[in-house]
Parts: sequence; C-alpha cells; structure tokens
Amino acid sequence: MSAAQGWAERHQIAFYVVAIAAGLTLGWLIPSAPTLDVAITPVLSVLLFVTFLGVPFGRIAEAFRDLRFLVTLLILNFAIVPLIVFVLSRFVATDAALLIGVLLVLLTPCVDYVIVFTGLAGGAQDKLLAAAPLLMLLQMLLLPVYLTAFAGQGMLGGIDAAPFIEAFVFLIVVPLLLAAVTQWAARRTSWARGVERVGAASMVPLMVLTLFVVVASQAALVLGNVAALAAVLPIFAGFLVVMALVGIAVARVAKLDVPSARAVTFSGATRNSLVVLPLALALPAEFALAPAVVVAQTLIELIGMVVYVRVIPKLIPAH
Repeated sequence: MSAAQGWAERHQIAFYVVAIAAGLTLGWLIPSAPTLDVAITPVLSVLLFVTFLGVPFGRIAEAFRDLRFLVTLLILNFAIVPLIVFVLSRFVATDAALLIGVLLVLLTPCVDYVIVFTGLAGGAQDKLLAAAPLLMLLQMLLLPVYLTAFAGQGMLGGIDAAPFIEAFVFLIVVPLLLAAVTQWAARRTSWARGVERVGAASMVPLMVLTLFVVVASQAALVLGNVAALAAVLPIFAGFLVVMALVGIAVARVAKLDVPSARAVTFSGATRNSLVVLPLALALPAEFALAPAVVVAQTLIELIGMVVYVRVIPKLIPAH
C-alpha cells in the first residue's frame, strides 16, 4: 500500500462527509445537476467492480457455504425487517404517495454499496457478495407480496420489474464477471496485476465520486419537497437506529463471528434505493412524490452509513 493510499484510507470518513456536503450544495445551487443521474449506474458499476476485485473468489465460494450466515441474513431481511417497516409505515399510511415510497425503499435490501461500507467496517463483505444474487432474486419475488399486504392491491399498478433486472445485470453480474476475469488474468499477466493495484488504490476516490454523483443528482428533488417529506425523514432516521440494534441482537442470537455480525447488521440497515428509484419514477401521476421519498431515504442512509462505519465496529468489537 502506498503512503497516499494509506493516508486516504485513514481519512476516508472525512472525505465522504465532504462529498455528501458538496453534492447537496451543488444540487441546491445548480438546477441542471439532476442530469448527473445518468452517471449513477456507471459510477456504481465501477465501484462494485473494484470492490469485487478485492475479494478473492475462493472466499466467495466458501462464504456461500456458510448456511448459518445466509439463514440469519434472510430471516433478518425478509421476516424481521418487513415487520419493522409495517410498523413505521403506519405513520404515513393515510398518504398513498408517501406510503408507497417508504414501502418500496425499506422493503428491499441493498446489494451494491452495502458491500463497500461493510468492508470499510471490517465486516464479511465476501459473504454479502455471495448472498447478493439471492437477496436480489428474493426481493423481486417478495416485494409485490409485501406491497399488497401492507398497502393493498391497487399499489401494484404501474410497477415494472425491468429496473430490477437491469440493476442485477449491470450492478452485479457484469462487474462480478469482469472482476473474476481480471483475477484469473492477474495470475498470468502483468497488465491485470496492474489493474488490481490501481483498483485497490482507487477505492476511496471512487466512493467519494459515487457519493457526490448520487447526492448532487438527487438533492434538488428532495430539497424542493422538504415540507412534504417532513413525515418520512424521521422514519428513515429511526429505521437506521432501530436496525443497528436489531441487527446486533439477531447476530448475537445466531452466534455469528464478528465479521459476519457486522455484515448482517449493515445488510439489515442498508436499502436498495438506487434500484427502486426507477420503479418509483415509473409510478402513475398520483404517486408523483414517491421518487422524492426514495431519494430522501438515500440521503439519510448515506449519512447514516458514514456513521455506521465508525459506530458498528465499536458496538461489535473484535475479540
């Protein structure tokens, strides 16, 4: 590791806070900043490629065989979280647009940058990486069930599965395959080893860029609807607090090791906002505020993840 890389990693939290603040400022000052949203998927794909590149694929195969971890992860995300979301969503149950936005984003576990934040906190990112395809598939299948149960059959109109499939391909499959090919080539060629070195050195700058692009592209939407979103902001902040405690408790009951416990806690708290945003944008006109709800959760969560990276290792200390 170079001195510059080590310095960047030691100060990464400060960089992430600055990136979020800069994104909010740009999105507020420049109306055209939302056009940056076209860069979200490419930037996130590169970030995930670099993340996957740093995880030996032999460990991924081993992680998928850890049934205790997988079962705990699935129970937390698809049994416990929905119960918590149902309770929290009752605070906006009388407003259809707010309700659908809250349900869309909180019922879908993250499969992308949660892997990065988990790694930063010393969690088992390889195990989350192994579980990502399963998490994606199950949320595609179960989201309509939960939406019907929590909001009624009418809420399903206009929701298209295409954004889920597109996100799965471009945020999981393609970066994963490219990382696997690069790791294979690195054992045989110098150029691939160079890609690995560059990837390791670029992790912090790429995370900074990702946070900036996401926040800057969506800040205007949220800032322009602050009054209407007042009811959901406490819900999203409360969700992060509750899920930190619930994730730790579930991990203890399951008797997971420290890296696995941290990974489960991050997975339970982090939601798939970048994937469900296109779903929200495709909703009928009466749900026009739903995309702003999803974006508001993204901003709250990004700030929360910066806090999580510091706090969760203290709450789940290495023995």
